[in-house]
Amino acid sequence: MSHPERDTRRCIVDAAERFFRDIGYQKTTVADIAKSLRMSPANVYRFFDSKKSINEAVLARFKGELEESLSLIIAEPRSAGSRLREMLMASYRINQARFIDQQRMQEMVCAAMEESWDAILGHIERYDALIGKVVAEGVASGEFRPVDPQAATQCIRTAMIRFQHPLLMAQCARIPGPSAEEMIEFVMAGLEQPKTGA
Repeated sequence: MSHPERDTRRCIVDAAERFFRDIGYQKTTVADIAKSLRMSPANVYRFFDSKKSINEAVLARFKGELEESLSLIIAEPRSAGSRLREMLMASYRINQARFIDQQRMQEMVCAAMEESWDAILGHIERYDALIGKVVAEGVASGEFRPVDPQAATQCIRTAMIRFQHPLLMAQCARIPGPSAEEMIEFVMAGLEQPKTGA
């Protein structure tokens, strides 16, 4: 079944993402996006009221893909620790592939943080809910220490931020520090129940 309005929105977001990647968010205009689609700027504005809202749609696509990947890991029938390790590594790898050595895409995220903080906060809340679900399951099963899942989730996000925040990933790459794998093991050591001897 055809959905012309949804298809047009997707085409606009596709074109915007290409421009943001090729010439950067600041240099891209709505007129550029419209011209590439053989549309008038007024027609683009029928679907998005500003360049900021187009940027939010591009960001929502990125974050939605990440959240979907984490949701698939959550659904797997294995231990909380195994799933949490994979979720943290998946977050790192997805963001690394999308943003590392991609200065123009980092610029897009900077613009979102300045202009669309509510959209960023929405993603953080959804990310915390996904991580927190696995932490709570681990606590309930006795696999993790009896920690407060919400507080533990916030600590995990803070500990992993240099491996997930697009700008910090680039800046911290030049600063001596642990690898993502080492930091994940450090985080897990703080969560998992100590192994008892035989």
